[in-house]
Amino acid sequence: MACILKLGSKPEVFHLDGRTWLCSTGLASDVTVEVGDISFHLHKFPLLSRSGLLENLIGEISRKDENKCSLQLHDMLGGARVFLVIAKFCYGVKVELNASNVVSVRCAAEYLQMTEDFGEGNLILQTENFLNEIFGNWTDSLKVLETCEDILSPAEELHIVSRCINSLAMKACADPSLFSWPVSGGRSAVQSPEGGMFWNGICTAAKPHPVGEDWWYEDVSLLRLPLYKRLILAVEARGMKPERIAGSLIHYTKKHLCLLGRQSSFQNGNRVASGSTMSSPPDADQRNLLEEIVGLLPDQKGVTPTNFLLRLLRTSMILLTSPSCRDNLEKRIGAQLDQALLEDLLIPSTGYSMETLYDIDCVQRILDHFMIVDRDTSDCTSNSLVEEGQLMGGSHSLTPITMVANLMDGFLAEVAPDPNLKLLKFQSLAAAIPEYARPLDDGIYRAIDIYLKSHPWLTDSEREQICRLMNCQKLSLEASTHAAQNERLPLRVIVQVLFFEQLRLRTSVAGWFFVSDNLENLQSHSGNLALARNEASNRAGTARDQVVAVDNMRERVSELEKECLSMKEDLEKLVKTKGSWNMIFRKLGFGPKSKSCDSKQPQNNDTKEQTSSEAPVVNGSKNPR
Repeated sequence: MACILKLGSKPEVFHLDGRTWLCSTGLASDVTVEVGDISFHLHKFPLLSRSGLLENLIGEISRKDENKCSLQLHDMLGGARVFLVIAKFCYGVKVELNASNVVSVRCAAEYLQMTEDFGEGNLILQTENFLNEIFGNWTDSLKVLETCEDILSPAEELHIVSRCINSLAMKACADPSLFSWPVSGGRSAVQSPEGGMFWNGICTAAKPHPVGEDWWYEDVSLLRLPLYKRLILAVEARGMKPERIAGSLIHYTKKHLCLLGRQSSFQNGNRVASGSTMSSPPDADQRNLLEEIVGLLPDQKGVTPTNFLLRLLRTSMILLTSPSCRDNLEKRIGAQLDQALLEDLLIPSTGYSMETLYDIDCVQRILDHFMIVDRDTSDCTSNSLVEEGQLMGGSHSLTPITMVANLMDGFLAEVAPDPNLKLLKFQSLAAAIPEYARPLDDGIYRAIDIYLKSHPWLTDSEREQICRLMNCQKLSLEASTHAAQNERLPLRVIVQVLFFEQLRLRTSVAGWFFVSDNLENLQSHSGNLALARNEASNRAGTARDQVVAVDNMRERVSELEKECLSMKEDLEKLVKTKGSWNMIFRKLGFGPKSKSCDSKQPQNNDTKEQTSSEAPVVNGSKNPR
């Protein structure tokens, strides 16, 4: 909500009659104050009771002429409009102070010496207190700073400008979600007493919306360059991130630098931005703006987009800025050339000579700056790896320089059709890229082929000289096939291409045979493994069969032992019940042997007993026949 200070309580007593302000208090006017072409018919006492300057002036004039008192305040800050506010304050008439008039009223009160010595609660004190209240509001502080641009010198003497910038810088650097001042479009929104926001007369809920870091870009872009520059320096001193500073500078530049766009037209000698009906500011102002912006850009690498820097460089060439400004831009672009795009690098030549369509020398200087920065970075990286003993096992990445190599190859292909492009410039730009930066040389080969096609008058030695820029061993199969049939190339280069292609083919064939042998060995080894596995499986099966046979034999032996035991028990029962063995033999018809037989075949007792005892077993029957 905008800050407003209401002073005085009396009703309006001033009215305008032509070019004269009259005060209808019922008393005749006794002093006339002229401010520019406007006259004020007032009274002495209300004025000299509040202003030290008016008291001195009225006193001097009254001593000379008591009947006529006329003052001239043509150097009054703010003119008749501000003096009317001063006069109403002196008379106690209702008056409002806001962000639009408080600075001019404060400066006028200082000029008129309206201090506390001339009445309590005088205008200087009232305006100072109101300014302190305004400094807590983002929108009103910004409005106050804008009004200071018209009366910069007296506002500087009263430290209004510095206090306002510090207030804005503090708010821009702080987290907007932690405070309640209006941000991001606060000028167009009015807050209701209940905390809602009025949009087109409708009160919406006071739900906080997410605020990005760029919420203040558009508001501060309305400032003129001197105050904007001071604000940027203030936020930088407070530690704002370089990315946010660069973002604000880019937004400001796009809004005020008319020639920054890619497309521009020229009408009657005045440069007019595409789609605009108004003429651009003078080149001197635009040149000064660009140089100041370049000086304010953060020095950190990668903070400012490379395409924006290239557009600034192109515009600086059109506006003929100082050499130091262009050199600054070229160094910034060179430090981050790997982030550039080819279309942004095609800078038209703007010099009087116009030898080539594009500015080759500028790109050469940018590339040289990049190579210096990349070499320093490589040295620092390698030294740190040596100091750390390469614990991480990494090495310096070639990604940035490889990207630049591809970018330069594309650039050479774009500028190669220019018939005015000298061979030395083409060679110098191509040779600045080290050989290790190109994984493949297809890009440089394409550029060389386009250059040879556009410059058919080159001699054989010059053709061989330019072809030395590429390495035939690093051409892809497609490029090698094209080069082998390219009549524009020298014969020696074609022979080299064919030789390396044949060598590559032999290497590939040898590799195929090596792979094939390895596959056969692998298959043989796999077959042996299969046989061994089958044999082991068979052996395991045989062992299992043997185990089963042994188990079956054990079971059969156990059964036989059981049968023998049963037969023995039956025989013992028969012996007990029916007598001795002799009785059994008699029943079977076996009598005792004769003595003659005994004498012819003598046997010992043991043999006889054995024979008699084995007889029943041989018969295999438990019961005699």
